[in-house]
Amino acid sequence: METNIPKFLEEKLENQYGRELAKEIIEGYKKARKVTFRVNTIRSDTRKIEKELKKAQIDYEKVEWNKEAFIIKNKREKEIEELEIYKNGEIYLQSLSSMLPPIVLEPKEKTDILDMAAAPGGKTTQIAALINNNASITACELNNIRAQRLKYNIEKQGATCVYVMQTDARRINDFFSFDQILLDAPCSGSGTLNINDQNLNKIFTEKLVQKSIKAQKELLKKALKILKPGKEMVYSTCSILQEENENIIDTLNKKEYEIIPIEFEGIEQLPLLPTMIEGTLCVMPSELYEGFFVAKIRKKATSHKSK
Repeated sequence: METNIPKFLEEKLENQYGRELAKEIIEGYKKARKVTFRVNTIRSDTRKIEKELKKAQIDYEKVEWNKEAFIIKNKREKEIEELEIYKNGEIYLQSLSSMLPPIVLEPKEKTDILDMAAAPGGKTTQIAALINNNASITACELNNIRAQRLKYNIEKQGATCVYVMQTDARRINDFFSFDQILLDAPCSGSGTLNINDQNLNKIFTEKLVQKSIKAQKELLKKALKILKPGKEMVYSTCSILQEENENIIDTLNKKEYEIIPIEFEGIEQLPLLPTMIEGTLCVMPSELYEGFFVAKIRKKATSHKSK
């Protein structure tokens, strides 16, 4: 396969998915992704947004599995950013795939929720909208510039229930415990590659994959420790490599957790790749979707915080 993608990645994809599926994935990388956004229900509603889009002569289609999601057919991001509905936080530009983890999490009102790697805030503010600002969300981000961006988006979206903790989530005190956790882990980004980037071989390296794996293992272990027994969390990445996804989950003590099979209306619309753990999902890169992995994990009620 003649492509701009790093040879080692091509080999990983072929080893994991087989030659034919690896070809399809690479074809998916090549496609220009359509602009997508979700309606911020804290500030607006889909009816009003549809009215505004029609007024601006913007063609769109809706998404079956997320009634707040819109696919734009005739405009680019810059043009959407000129709209008042964007400027005042009524909509949030977000890839369809990255809308999946909060939906799978099914956040509940009046609970304590942790978003372990929150910046720039798309998923954090989506969770806030899903629970109508009626829960306590702690959003972690270590990097100062990214933390400021996170705070900006939280304020713009009117997510008043969010508290930003500027820290590495791996260092959260074990004294804390949460009802629900979203760990959208830092990863290699193997599901979101821009294969037109001439520097791709310098950016996407085996070293990056290994560095990501180390952080993912530590973060997931911490997440399970501070999740309340009997409660649920979501582990997600924008990678399609098994070593950053299923293999990370397999490092946990099987006596401490169970996988909750992911089910929601419209799931059959997603271009799904096979996964090694039943009940998890991995989305294939396409014109509409970034490559993305999502797993829902329940901490067993008998589980105690491991020493």
